[in-house]
Amino acid sequence: MPMAARGRRRASNRPSKSALALRWIGIAVLLVVAVGYVQPLRAYRQAEDDVAARRAQVDRFEQRNERLERQLEEAGTNEFIERSARRLGLVKPGERLFVVTGLDQWKRARQGDPGARLP
Repeated sequence: MPMAARGRRRASNRPSKSALALRWIGIAVLLVVAVGYVQPLRAYRQAEDDVAARRAQVDRFEQRNERLERQLEEAGTNEFIERSARRLGLVKPGERLFVVTGLDQWKRARQGDPGARLP
């Protein structure tokens, strides 16, 4: 083949300048659309994380609320009032108050040596 024919063949295999321009414009449009989706996707992910954190916080508050409701129900019972009074050192009329000391030493002696005795 003559050189001129080869040069023409190469030129005919290439797309025209307008086709190349349209391709580049199409690629640029796709890139702009893709970049336009980045921020909304980030915001969506952040919102999902915020919702998960809020749900966890609500669960913790619900558990705490249940615990406080149980304490409130217990606070109205006679047993609770009596236990609280005993912690304050109060006794019922006619009862004798005994103060026991040295329990910590006794417990340490029992844990260290089961046969040990305190004086």
